[in-house]
Amino acid sequence: MFQLPSPIQKIETELTQKFDVQLFIKRDDLIHPEISGNKWRKLKYNIAQAQLENKHTLLTFGGAFSNHITATAAAGKYLNFRTIGIIRGEKYTPLNTSLQFAESCGMELFYVDRTAYKQKNISTVLTQIPNYVAADIFVLPEGGASEWALKGCAEIVDEINIDFDFICCACGTGTTIAGIATNLKNTQQAIGFPVLKHPNLHQEIEQKIPDLKSNFSLIDASIGGYAKTTPQLVQFIKAFYHEHQILLDYVYTGKVMLRLFELIEQGYFSKKSTIVMVHTGGTMNANVFNKFKD
Repeated sequence: MFQLPSPIQKIETELTQKFDVQLFIKRDDLIHPEISGNKWRKLKYNIAQAQLENKHTLLTFGGAFSNHITATAAAGKYLNFRTIGIIRGEKYTPLNTSLQFAESCGMELFYVDRTAYKQKNISTVLTQIPNYVAADIFVLPEGGASEWALKGCAEIVDEINIDFDFICCACGTGTTIAGIATNLKNTQQAIGFPVLKHPNLHQEIEQKIPDLKSNFSLIDASIGGYAKTTPQLVQFIKAFYHEHQILLDYVYTGKVMLRLFELIEQGYFSKKSTIVMVHTGGTMNANVFNKFKD
């Protein structure tokens, strides 16, 4: 069912040759067609813990386009969990592709206003859910961010069988890059690319891992705003797909790769540097594929 370890693919372009750097992409998007990228990394040990606690219901939170929601729904379908998704905002019909998929996997969706969602009060949420058994519910934080998720994300580094200097990935909650950073050598650097404006993200990551080393930095990749595109980004994703047959999404991975190309061109990486970009998935949605592959 799962393709692990995920493959590593070299990206060769005129840019990498000109600036004498090596660029690889860790294809976590190929881990599973429906539970891909960092979503499986975050879910793996959370689900193991739920099984250990003999829980049969996974409850989690997300927006209407959340990859975490769809991944949790799919995991529940394949691993025999009841799944409940608490969705931020009002219900709009017809449902978008992500929520349609979640429902098709058996996830029960409940919508809460943004104020209530921000509080994430489990007791209040449960009053909306019929036929629940509180003792049977395992709560997954938004985005899957937890100590178990950090453990899963740290394993990305163990699977990389090449020497590298930098490892990069998109940031939402910062859990993936934090997990990666805990498993690096002193000579290696982790770079997280936040795709939304989050001025306190660095501090929040440090709070998750108080003894985090100094080999960790953030570089803004909020190009056009969260989940929004620009003509430059759309053109870049299309060109990248046609040259390498790798689809990037416009919310996370497309913005990271575009910023990486810009940094290479700016001389950010010294000559002979080896860079690994982690493809964190996000391209399952057919609409995303049709939008950028042509």
